[in-house]
Amino acid sequence: MNLTIILISAVILSIIFHFIGVYANAKKTVWVMIALMWAGSINIAMNEISDKGYKNLEKMRGKYKTTDALIHAAEPEISLYEMIGIKRSFNEEKKKKSDYL
Repeated sequence: MNLTIILISAVILSIIFHFIGVYANAKKTVWVMIALMWAGSINIAMNEISDKGYKNLEKMRGKYKTTDALIHAAEPEISLYEMIGIKRSFNEEKKKKSDYL
């Protein structure tokens, strides 16, 4: 799933929650919940990947130059957000290679 789609849906959900809060006269409570939801989402995206993720990176390393450059730029601690970009680059390069064959 594309990060842009995720962000657009999160903004739409935030707006929906806001209008629910206005309707229920709980604006402050809803805005606190929206802030907590966004903080939690950002925290999850910035967390370091697990050991399984690093094993997956080792399988991708050395196959494509662009992917290796992203891995090198993201090291030593790779976040979930960076891993999504690395995996996307790897899949695109893999698709390009299969299209040529």
